[in-house]
Amino acid sequence: MDQQAFIALLNEDLESEYRSIVQYVQHAATIKGAEYLSIIEELKKHLGQELTHATTLAEQIDFLGGVPSVRVPEVPVATDGAAALQLDLELEQEQLRRYRERVEQAKELGLLDVGEALRPLLQQTQDHVMDLQTVLGK
Repeated sequence: MDQQAFIALLNEDLESEYRSIVQYVQHAATIKGAEYLSIIEELKKHLGQELTHATTLAEQIDFLGGVPSVRVPEVPVATDGAAALQLDLELEQEQLRRYRERVEQAKELGLLDVGEALRPLLQQTQDHVMDLQTVLGK
């Protein structure tokens, strides 16, 4: 893999974060029911972290000489609480897998500073997965 291919993958990660932002905004606004009150506040917290993830990715893409994407992938609509949270979990699990790969790829390319910038995203995404698994009883 070369640096340009790595930048392309980072842009895919950035687009995934854009999807997360839109998805969390919709879910935090539409999920209803007493059983979801605490998770709605947690989703709002996740939302802020997703924005930070997007900003970090955009900065790393620019640092490497790329242009940060502005494309937002299609966002599935779900207003049922359990279905919405399952979508969130699946997206976070995919992002976790991708961030693990990205940290390793940065290391392989000798971009240790980029890998270190991505580590907080990896940790927070892992926390999001655990939060959502807990809520969904998984």
